[in-house]
Amino acid sequence: MTTKPLAVISIVGLTPALMGEHTPHLNALAKDGFSAPMDGVFPAVTCSAQASMLTGLQPAEHGIVGNGWYFRELAEVMFWKQANGLMQGEKVWETARKQHSTFSTAKLFWWYNMYANVDWSVTPRPIYPADGRKIPGLYSAPQNLEQSLQNELGAFPFFDFWGPKAGIASSEWIAQCGAAVFKRHRPTLSLIYLPHLDYNLQRLGPKDPRIWQDVRAIDRVAGTLIDTLRGDGADVLVVSEYGIEHVERPVHINRILRTAGLLSVRETLGWELLDCGASRAFAVADHQVAHVYVKNAADLNQTAKLLRATPGIEHVLDADAQRAWGIAHPRSGELVVIAEANAWFTYYYWLDDGKAPDFARTVDIHRKPGYDPVELFVDPSIPLLPAKIAWRVLQKKLGFRMLMDDSPSTPDWSKAAMADSLSALKTAPCSFPIAKISPSKGCP
Repeated sequence: MTTKPLAVISIVGLTPALMGEHTPHLNALAKDGFSAPMDGVFPAVTCSAQASMLTGLQPAEHGIVGNGWYFRELAEVMFWKQANGLMQGEKVWETARKQHSTFSTAKLFWWYNMYANVDWSVTPRPIYPADGRKIPGLYSAPQNLEQSLQNELGAFPFFDFWGPKAGIASSEWIAQCGAAVFKRHRPTLSLIYLPHLDYNLQRLGPKDPRIWQDVRAIDRVAGTLIDTLRGDGADVLVVSEYGIEHVERPVHINRILRTAGLLSVRETLGWELLDCGASRAFAVADHQVAHVYVKNAADLNQTAKLLRATPGIEHVLDADAQRAWGIAHPRSGELVVIAEANAWFTYYYWLDDGKAPDFARTVDIHRKPGYDPVELFVDPSIPLLPAKIAWRVLQKKLGFRMLMDDSPSTPDWSKAAMADSLSALKTAPCSFPIAKISPSKGCP
């Protein structure tokens, strides 16, 4: 049986409210096929949403309870891990392969990419030499795929993928990567991730009129990719993982727990580090959701009562409530906390800014015990900021140890948080059974 190739393009942050005069290419796709709402996943963050699309399961079943969580056996918080084995449950390509032995998959920049049992994969993977440097890089399978793509397309613009410089260049490269892999290999299923809308929706907030420039930019990039893929005989499905809403109020949940004597820190080299294993309770903050890990059952009621009395917190989910919300998994916190509509959670746990850890003012997604959207900004209060950045870049190129410590250490910069609003666009009914990947009208 011959199956028509399908490309699934995730345009993060796209919602029906952004569709209109600024999205002619996406409008054309919807008109030629259809558009339909998709139920949101809780929590509405990238890793959880993608895992649900790829397995058809809730976080309670696939185990991706956020962009990161507390690994109890290691006593460490880890964000943005990439091993595919962390995602539990059968993946859509595994289901399809059982029915079509020739079914092939390309997974391009979708999360949990490393060691996925797909045919082609590419994902960001920096190199960390022993001297402390961080060198931009990609991981791919087969191993030579990323080098051949960079030879063809130029180097992947790593610093445009996240951080103060994040912008359209990374999505343009990924789109070209998706087109190139399809032309070379013609996978049955292509998974392509375009993150551009995520940046300024968080920097500026969804009410800022400058957002429409970003909408037009991603529509242009996606439109070129869609036309290329369809011209080569593929169906195209555009999905979004979440919508982003305006927020005004940060909730320093870990500082609240620390003030109550529940969170512990240890002082190292003059700064404070969160001591998860010694803490009676601490929070792993992820936008408008936080997992609160409570070490001893005797502290559970006290912690829940404290959080329910905290302004900016709307829900405190215990084990029973977590089952109802589809997030009752051993990786979840003993409590899961949801912010009010106009609030979001910081990961900050220090009470004196002079004791903030050295990574607090840097882009360091793996060291921070929580998600930090201020990494998208540079701190304008730094004297002679352009000169400082130029000096840091020169130090880096010369191989010196240095900190790119130009991000703010206060939460005033972030204007948005994620909300569970998803949308889907498709060109035609599915020609093979992948209902798990597209729970929208039109797919069987």
